[in-house]
Amino acid sequence: MDDKLKAAMAAQLAQLRNDYLARLPAELATLQGLGAGLSGGDADRASLDELHHRLHKLAGSGGTFGLAALSAGARTLEQRVNGWLAGSLDGQGAQAREAFSAALAALGETLTGADVPPASVAQARGAVAAPGKSTRVWLVEDDVLLGEELGRQLGSFNYVVRRFTRIGDAEHAARTERPDMLIMDVMFEQEGENATEVFALHPNLRALDCPLLFITSMDDFQSRVRAAQLGALGYFLKPLDVPRLVSRMTHIFEQQYAPAQRVLIVDDDSDLAEHYRLALLAAGMEADVLQEPVAIMEKIAAFRPELVLMDMHMPTFSGPDLAGVIRQHDKWSSLPIVYLSAETDLDRQMEAMDRGADDFLTKPISDAQLVAAVRIRIERARHLDEQINRDSLTGLLKHASVKEAAAIEVIRSRRNGKPVSLAMLDIDHFKSVNDTYGHAVGDVVISSVAMLLRQRLRQSDIVGRYGGEEFVAVLPECDAGHARLLMEDIRQRFASLRFSHEGKEFNCTLSVGLACSAAYPDSDGAALLVAADEALYVAKRGGRNQVRERKPA
Repeated sequence: MDDKLKAAMAAQLAQLRNDYLARLPAELATLQGLGAGLSGGDADRASLDELHHRLHKLAGSGGTFGLAALSAGARTLEQRVNGWLAGSLDGQGAQAREAFSAALAALGETLTGADVPPASVAQARGAVAAPGKSTRVWLVEDDVLLGEELGRQLGSFNYVVRRFTRIGDAEHAARTERPDMLIMDVMFEQEGENATEVFALHPNLRALDCPLLFITSMDDFQSRVRAAQLGALGYFLKPLDVPRLVSRMTHIFEQQYAPAQRVLIVDDDSDLAEHYRLALLAAGMEADVLQEPVAIMEKIAAFRPELVLMDMHMPTFSGPDLAGVIRQHDKWSSLPIVYLSAETDLDRQMEAMDRGADDFLTKPISDAQLVAAVRIRIERARHLDEQINRDSLTGLLKHASVKEAAAIEVIRSRRNGKPVSLAMLDIDHFKSVNDTYGHAVGDVVISSVAMLLRQRLRQSDIVGRYGGEEFVAVLPECDAGHARLLMEDIRQRFASLRFSHEGKEFNCTLSVGLACSAAYPDSDGAALLVAADEALYVAKRGGRNQVRERKPA
């Protein structure tokens, strides 16, 4: 490598380090939030798993970017979490949790003097909202009654709404605060202002850098174009279809907070492989390098990559050799494989792709090109996976997938001694909704149930559309009492939603049947689903709009 190339590489690595340092405050804030949320007991397992994963990454990456103290501190905390996970989580006393939270906060101290801007260090040490807190939405709407009703309905979906009746008030608030989403009416009759133009002229609103949605009675092409030019992610006509609005909001937030994309790098040039890893890491992805080609299947099983980035020419085993091995395993037969090689012969490229790869990138490649190529391929793979395994209307797992998930969780429940609860939910009198308002409105009602389930349940819970207007929720490490509380919350929130069709408003209710593995120690997933279905039948027969639990006779 000549001096000029070395200098260029050094400059890129320096930029990668700066990017890493810029992301550290947010990562440390997330760690503090997870630590603050620990309550002491087995309910913390999901949070501890997340802490272990993040601390492990921090321990490995800190030293790479010259933050040895951060790396050492993260490794010590990772080992402490590992010890908790290996034993009984009930042994976490209040003092131990407080000491652990203090140690997490102290990680921010290691950034002092590491060329991190003082404001960022302060942010890393500051208090953060615990995971699961409500999402903040600003609603700028001069129709007071509409604003109140929209705020109430958004609240049912766990959004915290702050209402403004004047654009100037929102502009003033934007000087010091930032919402997670901004929703604005297009025309303010009292002020005679067009919100799209006002938004463009107010720098504080433009600087919010959050998703923007417009609501309006104006359906002309120019207004829509102006909204698009301002970066609006949605344009909704009055009278508002609130479930459709919430569906768009949910989709936007899910895209924002989607899990980091995972890439496995296979390249015999260790320096170059590390450079690729750092470039992808700087872009917010998770990346790992395969050190031993013979261990590729073990590595894939452990890391679960969403894309393999592989050199074509390597000693001992070539890229096509390893791609062929991957394709022998049904579970990974659709895993995207992209060759990244200096091979420029088109015939050889095509020959290599015939042996199991999906695309070919040519070295040298800029970091920006690499990141863009990897990101779009993983996004497409995720979309395809959703098409295959998820219901197109709700985005929930399909019937077969959620049944399989129930079976797996019941087996896991027996192994770890923790209860799993299954809930079967059904929309009451749904046929009359379709008959009265049409199937399009019925789809909105179904989608609303799905959104409530995804928002109100934990990340570890598994939700599927069982068929028609029926849903299944699989709740690992959740006893019958907690399951009932969760389902009662969802039932009540759904009953409070208002749907509209041609100026007429109506609401719907849910019936829920529950079954817990603790009451059926010898039952498998299929039998527990039957028990939940029987409980649902009892709820229906008992008058609907209620939660019932099925217990053995």
